[in-house]
Order: sequence, then C-alpha cells, then structure tokens
Amino acid sequence: MARLVAESLNPSMTLSDYDFHLPQDRIAQHPARPRDAARLLHVGAALADRIVRELPDLLRPGDMLVANDTRVIPAQLTARRGAARIGITLDRPLPDGSWHVLARNARRVRAGDRLEFDGPAPLSATVLARDDDGGLALRFDAEEEAFDAALRRDGALALPPYIDRPEGPEKADEADYQTMFARNDGAVAAPTAGLHFTPALLDALAARGVSHATVTLHVGAGTFLPVRVDDPARHRMHPERGIVTPETAAAIEEARAAGGRIVAVGTTSLRLLESAARADGMVRPFDAETDLFILPGFRFRAADLLLTNFHLPRSTLFMLVCAFAGTARMRAAYAHAIEAGYRFYSYGDACLLERAA
Repeated sequence: MARLVAESLNPSMTLSDYDFHLPQDRIAQHPARPRDAARLLHVGAALADRIVRELPDLLRPGDMLVANDTRVIPAQLTARRGAARIGITLDRPLPDGSWHVLARNARRVRAGDRLEFDGPAPLSATVLARDDDGGLALRFDAEEEAFDAALRRDGALALPPYIDRPEGPEKADEADYQTMFARNDGAVAAPTAGLHFTPALLDALAARGVSHATVTLHVGAGTFLPVRVDDPARHRMHPERGIVTPETAAAIEEARAAGGRIVAVGTTSLRLLESAARADGMVRPFDAETDLFILPGFRFRAADLLLTNFHLPRSTLFMLVCAFAGTARMRAAYAHAIEAGYRFYSYGDACLLERAA
C-alpha cells in the first residue's frame, strides 16, 4: 500500500482553512450537453474563462493526458437482516475475494450474521468483520460472473448525495455517470473530470499533438465520506486499488523525456501517478492499494497540470487542489467561479490548474 502525506505541513492548519460558502443552486444536477460544452476555468498566473472543447488551445504539442479508465459499477444494494433493512454500498474487493462495504442502519450487525439482498433472484452474504467506523467485510455467495450479473440485476448507481434523485438514479445517469475512457469494472464513483471528454475532443487534442494514456484507480465509497477531524492531517483516507501498467509508465516517461508535460485528468489519476512516482519523479509500474492523502506542502513529482471539477468545501479534494495550485490562488479561483455561475461537483464544470512553483 502506498501512503504519502504532505511533506512540510503547517502545524496550525485546520479544517476551517478549506471552508467556503457555496450557494445551493451552484450544484449541478445534470451534466452539460454535449459533454465538452462545459465551462473551463484556466487557473494559471491569471484566471481565464474558457470552454472544455477549447482545451487543445491550452496545451502544447508533446503534452500527454493521463485519464482514469475505471468503470462505475451498480454498487448500491439493499439487504435484510431479519426485519431490518440495511443499505449497502460496495467499497472495494479485498485480497481474499470478500468485499469491504459501507453500511447504513447496521448498528446491530455483527460478524457471522447473514444478510439477504433484495432482488428477483436470491443473493446473500456472510458478515466476516465490522470496522470501527461501521464498515463491514462481506463474503457474497456469488462470485465473478454470477456476482457481476447480480449487481447488474439488483444494484443501482451510488450517485453522490448532492445529486438530488428522490426516486433513485434516472435512466440517463447510467450513461452520464460513465466516462468515455471506462473499461475496467470496479469504481463506486466516477472519475468525474473524465466525464467532459468526447471522441471529437480527443481527435482535436491528437491533431494538436497531445497524446493520452490511461491508468486505473477504482474509486471507492470512501470518497463520499466527510472529514470529521479539525486537524486535516489526522484524517484517514480509505484505500483504493490502483494500476499503472508498464506500457503506460513507459509512455509517460517517453513523453516527459521529449519535453512534454503530464496532464492528470482528475484527482484520481493525479493521486495514482504520485503514488507510483519515485523520489526522482519517474513513474514506475504500480499494482497495489493506495491511501495517498495530499495536503498543502506535498511535493508533486509526476503531474504538471491538473484538469478537475470544482469540489466540496472542507473536502480532501479541495485540499488537494490547494496543494497543487496554491491555497490563495484556489480560493480566488473558487470565489470567481461562484460569482461567475460555474456549476460545481460531479456533473459540473471544470478547471485546468497549472502547478504552483
């Protein structure tokens, strides 16, 4: 497991340092259509209002995009323990074939209990263990293809809580909440920066001389959990499985050797690249869990630019962008975005961040 935190933290840092007021009407409930019509705030020496489809104008020939190719699975399930109904959100598979899950209404659930899941065909699981924070380890009675089929039949997308779906995910969400790069099943939440890309945009980037590669980080349910401690350095990130193939690592190093910049598409790609980077910045193949938590003071080694959405106040992701581009700069950028009517969160607009010196 790769676990890195900031290398020179401010001992007076508090959670309130990453707070800001966000009007409710700035939270996007549906994506832009077409996807590359979303707005794009370029954050460099100055702020510039652009459109995502103008991204080729902001990059140079030889630059390389690195996107996350994880595919979102229908990870939301409803279980029963006797008469009690329990909400289950799959988090990540464990090495022994069991699953770590987040559970609601599960205070009385203990190791050894059996859970029966709602659906037209029976699916059940045995509780193997319970975490201090309420998470469970479950062993399902279906595996591999049978388990995947049960999820497709009985599961639902675990949309973020700020996307208002009183009746559950809409039919359009099945496509809207999946990136064009999606290839490897395993994510609970979408790597949302990738939602802005279209084949036409990739073609325009290629014509500009900008290449792209993919890595895999299976985003877990822990991404929705708030920071509950006043000292951000004490927050514990949930581990997530990440893969950088030898071919992708070699392509990244080839692009860098030729003078190209590495553009991380989303915070998930960024965290994985930095987990896989050596002290000298070389990205090596990686296949392990990472609970990398990036705070201001972190020394970035692998990524030169970051394309990302606008994040929640007091969140680990807002802390990450402050670490990447500078806290004062990001506070100014977010204030501008709110004033200018940018749309926030998973279905919202994007920003392209240049890394602070």
